Amino acid sequence: MKQNEQKISFLSKIGYGIGNLGYGIVFQSLAAYLLFYSTAVLGVRGRYIGTIMAIGIFWDAITDPLMGYISDITFSRKWGRRHLYLMIGAVTASIFNLMLWHISPGLTPNTKLILILIFLMLLKTSLTIYGTPYTALGAELSMDYNERTSIQSFKTVAFLLGLAFPMVAGLLIFFKETPEYSVGQLNPAGYSMMGLATSGLMLITSFICIASTFSYRFKNIPNQADKIKRKMSMTEAVRNKHFIYIFFTYIFVNVSSALIGSIGLHVFTYTFELNSNIIALVMGVFFGGSILSLPIWLMRSKKHDKKPIMIECLKISMVASVMFFGAVLLRPIIIKFNFLLLPIVLLLGFGSGGLFMLPPSMTADTIDYEEKEKGYRSEGVYYGALTFGYKIIQSLILFLVGIMLDVVKFDSGLSTQTLFTSLSLGVILSVGSLIAFGIAYFFINKYHLSQAMVDEIQIHIKSQKQPNVL
Repeated sequence: MKQNEQKISFLSKIGYGIGNLGYGIVFQSLAAYLLFYSTAVLGVRGRYIGTIMAIGIFWDAITDPLMGYISDITFSRKWGRRHLYLMIGAVTASIFNLMLWHISPGLTPNTKLILILIFLMLLKTSLTIYGTPYTALGAELSMDYNERTSIQSFKTVAFLLGLAFPMVAGLLIFFKETPEYSVGQLNPAGYSMMGLATSGLMLITSFICIASTFSYRFKNIPNQADKIKRKMSMTEAVRNKHFIYIFFTYIFVNVSSALIGSIGLHVFTYTFELNSNIIALVMGVFFGGSILSLPIWLMRSKKHDKKPIMIECLKISMVASVMFFGAVLLRPIIIKFNFLLLPIVLLLGFGSGGLFMLPPSMTADTIDYEEKEKGYRSEGVYYGALTFGYKIIQSLILFLVGIMLDVVKFDSGLSTQTLFTSLSLGVILSVGSLIAFGIAYFFINKYHLSQAMVDEIQIHIKSQKQPNVL
């Protein structure tokens, strides 16, 4: 099949998107439960887990862009640039994910810390081996401006379902209330079952992705001049001003999801005193709103371009953050009438849908700009930087939240926290999200690539294209 066709089949889009489902499930299980699991279940101090998260930040800083570069310079007629790494990453991530959630609470504190560190680092490395080439593959599937957004919509739906699974199905399936554990998310056995299920889903969905996109693998073998150019491409992403604006927009819009993932369970459990069933409903409404919004944002981006729609999504998300802050201040009312949270999280989810979908599509547009200026494409490097930004903000938020839990005097031994602690948890989530959305709004306003500009760039690229240029 011809590389970079304008349109790809509907089934291939579905298959590619499914590849993000298992990855999203494993990644969000890590983001949503690791801090709670480590502090409230294993009894590890928040500052120690924060230190482990800091180690993860430095590791991601090395592995994500490096993995992108490695996949860019990998040329195999059998596997292409990406697919072998998809298989290796999927298998190893499944193994280390399973091991992480099977740590016994009865071990000594030092042993638990060492095991968390080892399994977490191995898991994060495996997710990088899979996730960076997977994301880069999406940019190679089509050169069409709007088709890119369509491809990303399938990827985003799968990822949102992956994010929703641990917070919705996970609570209902793995963390049911029992006579021994009235708060289901405190049951260690639930995490073991979750690890087994999420590892299995990671394997199944990744193999579906590999099979359905295998005919689109990039098989062109570069000439010597192309190889020399690619050795020089590692730092090109940071020199592309259009990408820089998207990069910082992307990482700051993800602060909110990082906060929900890391401290959301604490907020819903201790600030609003919700049980696992109500928490599952709230998170289901959030992710449901995100998924249902995607066709709307896709159609609007085709009509009005991508940047204006990003701005709309940010404004909606900021309004929802202000409303959530109000709910924290009115905590006694929300505890009594918890259904009042539903329209707030629905609005936040609706705005977040476009924020998940559009930046990866806009990144592909910035790569066109690189190809026009430099004569080659480095999808792996660009998406390695993007996944690095996503993962580093997740890790950084976990690190900061771990410290903040100690600052606000969170006590895992208490089933009910003090009023100060309960309110502080909610303020961290709502105000932190609002500030992050505001910073993202600043950066997206500096981005100027439009469809007309990208179309002009692509016309120039086609006119300059030579037989062996990638």
